[in-house]
Amino acid sequence: MTGARTESLHRALIILDGLGDRPHPETSGLSPVEAAKTPNLDRLLADGRRGLVMLIGPGTAPESDAGVLALLGYDPEKDSPGRGVLEALGVEVPLEPGDVALRMNFATLAPDGTIADSRVGRGLSTSESTALARTLTEANLLAPEGIRAELRATVGHRGVLWLHPIHGGGLSPEVSNADPFYERVGGLGRARTPTNPRVLLVAPLDDRLASVRTADAVNRFLERARSPLAAHPVNQRRAQEGRPLANGILLRNAGTLPAPPPEPFLEKYGMSGAAVTEMPVERGIARLLGLDDLYVGPMGADRDAALRERARVTREALARQPFVYVHLKGPDEPGHDGKAVAKKEIIEALDRSFFGPFLDGIDWASTRIAVTADHATPCILRAHSDDPVPLVMAGFGPEPTARTGRGDGKFSERVCAEGSLGVQPARLLLARLLASGSSPTP
Repeated sequence: MTGARTESLHRALIILDGLGDRPHPETSGLSPVEAAKTPNLDRLLADGRRGLVMLIGPGTAPESDAGVLALLGYDPEKDSPGRGVLEALGVEVPLEPGDVALRMNFATLAPDGTIADSRVGRGLSTSESTALARTLTEANLLAPEGIRAELRATVGHRGVLWLHPIHGGGLSPEVSNADPFYERVGGLGRARTPTNPRVLLVAPLDDRLASVRTADAVNRFLERARSPLAAHPVNQRRAQEGRPLANGILLRNAGTLPAPPPEPFLEKYGMSGAAVTEMPVERGIARLLGLDDLYVGPMGADRDAALRERARVTREALARQPFVYVHLKGPDEPGHDGKAVAKKEIIEALDRSFFGPFLDGIDWASTRIAVTADHATPCILRAHSDDPVPLVMAGFGPEPTARTGRGDGKFSERVCAEGSLGVQPARLLLARLLASGSSPTP
């Protein structure tokens, strides 16, 4: 992969959602990454530099939006407008200054009020969630409070609650989460594992009247939504079929349009870029930063065909742009579900049907690629963790002979940990990928 450099370099940052993992008994004591057959990633590893990425820091298990913003060189605690706003931007909600947006999950609540499944068993279709969201929007549940509350479904169980004040005073994003699986740290969402998960009472995070009003409105919305959800034909049908009910709502990471917005990508790095994304939140990040929006949507039934299409879109974007950011969702969901073999199989599909065609015939004299993850989702935990994630950087030449370590050439957390790049802070990675020098290290 070495060769004469040209003045026109093209760089790709490929982020595999939730890739990082830990050894698991279902994959013979290996991590799903190490157990997977990944000849194309192994080839990148053999001819590139390797290391690990620390997304935020020890003790912080980031959400995807925080991990992505950090990998793009931004400070998620200061630069993120909140997960709700990013999701809203990703589905073109026409937010106005003063509006508040919160990320929403439909969830399954047990009769005693505990959260039986925060994602409705991953079996809620987008059409079902759209029907539920439409009913709750048409019910105008916060009209007595002078607030228009619109629930916008996005993909599967996911959505956005959009609050627009009509009269009675302003709103504020400074409220806590109703979702017990995540806590707010500034604009940063941090995963947590409650022992007895229940929908939390939302509290104001400061003593301003707007924050108090917003917290009260969100709590009233959640309370008033229970009856329409329980009576909805979608849930009646699901009950008859013995499927989990979408009878609860989890809300988190309230936000509002930032003023001023974070520095656009073009101004920050002096170059334009494009984003190939599958989910609304990553699309929202692309729009927030002014990247060319190449949204391809969720994967669909034919995973391999969808991955080949993503490879084609990425190669075409890379030919036009000096930088392309790609976000591929696959490994995260089986991590949350604790399915190590399924995660291994998805990693193999990514290697076969995305990296295979993407790397075929690539010009290494003018191309640099970094492959990493936005966070770890260890199957053994069924949740995000603060583990550093694998990193390989290609187009800079192979590992220095003295720094190759004892790695066996298999792309994995263990082998990447032995590389010359060491543990890279996420906020520095992109600047090193975009630099014009011949090494990814300072």
